[in-house]
Amino acid sequence: MDTDKRQTQTAVTTGADGNPAGLSRRVLGVPAITMMIIAASAPLTVVAGGVTTSFAVTESLGVPLGYLLIALILTVFAVGYTAMSRYVTNAGAFYAYIAQGLSRPFGVGGSLVALVSYNVMQIGIYGLFGFQLSSMIQAKTGVETPWWLWVVVCIALVGFLGVRSVDLSAKVLGVLVALEFVAVLVFDVVSLTVAPEGVTAETLNPGHLLGSAFGIVLVFGVAAFMGFESGAIYGEEAKDPKRTVPRATYLAVVIIGVFYAVSAWAFSVGIGPSAIVGEAQQSGPDLMFIFMGANTSVIIADIMTVLFITSLFAALQAFHNAVARYFYSLGREGVLPNQLSKTTAAGAPWVGSVTQTVLALVVVAGFAIAGDALGAAEDLFGDLAVLYPVLTMFNWLTNTGAAGLVLLMAISALSVIGFFKQNNRGLNPWVTTVAPAVSGIALLGVFVMILANFPLMLGQEKPDVTTFVLPGIVLFALLFGILWGLVLSSVKPEIYRQIGHGTEPGAYGTQVIDVVGVEDKNV
Repeated sequence: MDTDKRQTQTAVTTGADGNPAGLSRRVLGVPAITMMIIAASAPLTVVAGGVTTSFAVTESLGVPLGYLLIALILTVFAVGYTAMSRYVTNAGAFYAYIAQGLSRPFGVGGSLVALVSYNVMQIGIYGLFGFQLSSMIQAKTGVETPWWLWVVVCIALVGFLGVRSVDLSAKVLGVLVALEFVAVLVFDVVSLTVAPEGVTAETLNPGHLLGSAFGIVLVFGVAAFMGFESGAIYGEEAKDPKRTVPRATYLAVVIIGVFYAVSAWAFSVGIGPSAIVGEAQQSGPDLMFIFMGANTSVIIADIMTVLFITSLFAALQAFHNAVARYFYSLGREGVLPNQLSKTTAAGAPWVGSVTQTVLALVVVAGFAIAGDALGAAEDLFGDLAVLYPVLTMFNWLTNTGAAGLVLLMAISALSVIGFFKQNNRGLNPWVTTVAPAVSGIALLGVFVMILANFPLMLGQEKPDVTTFVLPGIVLFALLFGILWGLVLSSVKPEIYRQIGHGTEPGAYGTQVIDVVGVEDKNV
């Protein structure tokens, strides 16, 4: 039996070509992973853009409570998700969970959904980043610069940090996230001080949330939490995966859930509950900065505008790191080319990072050429052509990514049930069955509502080809991945057996896989 364990251990601690591959280990604690998770959610961007958009589109005052409800759903999801993270440590988190909880083909399908979703989320944010930075420079200097120029510069910086040690990214993101929190807290205090209709709890009335706009509030609110599930991606680099990942995940969802709800409420108080919907529809994401300029000073409003841009940068870096680690995990196990599993001496997945950087450049170039050289911006939007990167690249891609990640979380919740059905590890039914089932059903419901409201999310008066093609990409990735997994089971059985069962040497809960007839279990 000892011999069998030693043989199977070799199979999972090396890349598909038999060569050792490894991320840096034991470098990230709870604060670092928490900051990485929060950075992906981009708190300042959510408050400035997400909150105003939710008020404007839903025309509901239930937005603050909507954030709390979503946080509650995700907290219930985290019960089973973090319990499973104690036994499965893999940089391709969802991929490994689904492979071990449902089946290997479903795991491959989930991995492609994750790759598509994280990539389009990351690349889509570049559209808003380039527009905001070029607009700010023009407003302050009068110099007009193309949006894509600043995106290329940003891609280079994100790529540079991506091939450096993960603790450097954690430190940079930690500083940026801290500044975001300070900026939003200042805004909250100013809002509660101004309060033209008094400090009222009108937007905290459950009746507003439970009205006809209930589903739409959840659809627009859930995008604010994308990235919360990424803690497990850093499990192999955590100081103590058994404890660090669960603590960071719970801490992140509680912090951002309460923070968004309080800030959305403060926003409504600062503008006035009776006026918040109309003002949000008129000014959009600029409402926060207009408000701060009118009630504090232009300098403070400008500082917040800069921090809004750095908030986007933090989200870009966080999603880039997630994509690089998915590439690494899939390359290590042979599902994708093994070259993707190569790391630097500092433990950074450099090939995965470079691959994501190249993908971003190609997609950005495509949008830039279509918008500028081919004149799509003027043809599609006329006088609003200046908003082209926001209305297309940002809007299309981030909404597609949000849909994919919600679907992925729903499937992962079901995989938790399957995983613990094999062996409940002494855990109670709430952890192994009830919480995953409740959250899985809730998340699947949110996914269905996203599909039903996709034209509204894209700002369309009526559906067009993008309404179906964009979410179709996510579903196609799932189906193609399942088929690819089935193909691997026939043509490359040795790789098929490793799917979702690889882990780092020395990481908690090293998995034994059925390479020489040994059942899955922890050693």
